[in-house]
Amino acid sequence: MTGKPRHGPSLGRLWTDERVRGAIFQFLTVLGLIAFVWFLVANTSDNMAQIGMKAGFGFLGDQAFFDINQKLIDYTSTDTYGRALMVGLLNTLLVSVLGIVAATLLGFLMGVLRLSHNWLVARLATVYVETIRNIPLLLQVVFWWTLLTELPRVQESKSIAGLVFLNNRGVRMPAPVMEPGMGIVVVAFLAGIVAAFFVTRWATRRRMETGQPFPSIWVNLGLVVGAPVALFLLLGQPLHWDVPVLGTFNFSGGFRVTPELVALWWALTVYTGAFIAETVRGGILAVSKGQTEAAQALGLSRGATMRKIVLPQALRVIVPPLTSQYLNLTKNSSLAVAIGYQDLVSVGGTILNQSGHSIEIVGIWLAVYLSLSVGTSAFMNWYNHRVRLVER
Repeated sequence: MTGKPRHGPSLGRLWTDERVRGAIFQFLTVLGLIAFVWFLVANTSDNMAQIGMKAGFGFLGDQAFFDINQKLIDYTSTDTYGRALMVGLLNTLLVSVLGIVAATLLGFLMGVLRLSHNWLVARLATVYVETIRNIPLLLQVVFWWTLLTELPRVQESKSIAGLVFLNNRGVRMPAPVMEPGMGIVVVAFLAGIVAAFFVTRWATRRRMETGQPFPSIWVNLGLVVGAPVALFLLLGQPLHWDVPVLGTFNFSGGFRVTPELVALWWALTVYTGAFIAETVRGGILAVSKGQTEAAQALGLSRGATMRKIVLPQALRVIVPPLTSQYLNLTKNSSLAVAIGYQDLVSVGGTILNQSGHSIEIVGIWLAVYLSLSVGTSAFMNWYNHRVRLVER
């Protein structure tokens, strides 16, 4: 018995296959995206060639000819554009890291206080959250900056213990000056932190397996504090402080924190902290009330119940939206340009005006903020994976 010869799958059958159809659509989408990017690059190159502009990052080696008031590394107006951008990037990282730490502490505190059984405390926390969340961040940045610039002049600086001076140019405080040997102390301190982490993990695993406690707190204090301090004393205390001294017109020596940095940091902290407070409150309320009742039945206090029972479970709900708030804070730091804090965007804008390389500067902005956002998301996703609820 002979039948009809079998052929491969027809075009109609391939099209009805959901996986094949999806692969075709994905291929066409990628092809269209490549064509669109190629069109943008080609069109931009043609337009730049018509006006006599050359693309490239060689201009980063040119002299900057402008100063930066807040800098974490040495920089003068004779340095290059590339170093100026590095100073601006460090300023962005500085205010972002300080803001994330402070906003997290403030947000967790206010989120817990909103659920307090004390009527006055709960209402004050509510007023803070509802007020700050509804005032534009830019307005808050300008408000705190205006408030700080109304402080006394340099000659009338407010002194704290004769070491810290507060005026309308910022805060002047003693600067640490490291001498030979201090690097060894710093390395010992960092090594102590790493060692304490592993000791804590080992002690926790040992207690879970055998039930025997281990004095990890005292061991960690010895590793993080005791060993570096002993090494510091043995090396002859290789550190001294450069105390600021008031001159005729300004202070000399020490380290200055500009009012722009303080205003931007505080505004980002207060604003983002209000949103984090609501995230924390929602996470706590997501924990079953039976958990709290069970803890109270065991005789745990309210504070211990919150620390050991509620918050560890609430973190699984808090961490994902908390990541978004961290990303928002980092990106909102670009509002620094409104008050003259020279972050990456402000410094890049100055370089753009001087050199005319707008495409390259905007590309650097995009690359930096994309890298910061992806790095923050990756870390928070890792942490979220660590605190996830594991079913057995």
